[in-house]
Amino acid sequence: MNTMTREEMVDALRAGVCTVRFTKVNGEERLMECTLNEQNIPPAQRPQTDDIGVQRTLDVIRVFDTKADGWRSFRVENVLEFN
Repeated sequence: MNTMTREEMVDALRAGVCTVRFTKVNGEERLMECTLNEQNIPPAQRPQTDDIGVQRTLDVIRVFDTKADGWRSFRVENVLEFN
């Protein structure tokens, strides 16, 4: 089980690419390489505002999936592993 706080995850994601293993809402397990570091996000995909990684609900972190080349999100409570 993951012991990191949401803030620690967001800080790590802003610093570079992280690997997150989590349970999707449908119950499937997923492994994702993701980031909030703009150097690792293609210019056309970069957010236009400075609220990167912030959602209306603090239960969710929105990230850029470096393998799928798109934005995804995961629920903090469903994180199994974060590296």
